[in-house]
Amino acid sequence: MSDINKIDNQASQIILELVIESWRFSRLFEKLLSKLDAGESQRYINQFKYYLNQLESNLEKIGCKLANLEGQPFDPGMAVTPLNLQDFEPNDPLIIEQMIEPVIMGPEGVLRTGTVILRKAHI
Repeated sequence: MSDINKIDNQASQIILELVIESWRFSRLFEKLLSKLDAGESQRYINQFKYYLNQLESNLEKIGCKLANLEGQPFDPGMAVTPLNLQDFEPNDPLIIEQMIEPVIMGPEGVLRTGTVILRKAHI
């Protein structure tokens, strides 16, 4: 592998890590916003929406996107690692309750798998 390829690969990995940490921070900030009173929160909500739009727009420029799978039925073939799969029986219908890390999709498919917490589906 040439030095240029090593640098490109390292830069790509750093960008992916920044995207994941940015996504985590946005989730934390969203929880904080929900605790503010309505009059105080509107300005911050607008800034938050702008930030998320910028993140998504910049990812789209390089052919990437974040995939949020919360609320979707879990399938073992999904590009996620469930943290609590052992808590369920093999035939239990499961739903993705919470994304801990997002799935990052690139032009050729999955760049980074996500991490999730599952819950039993109510049938």
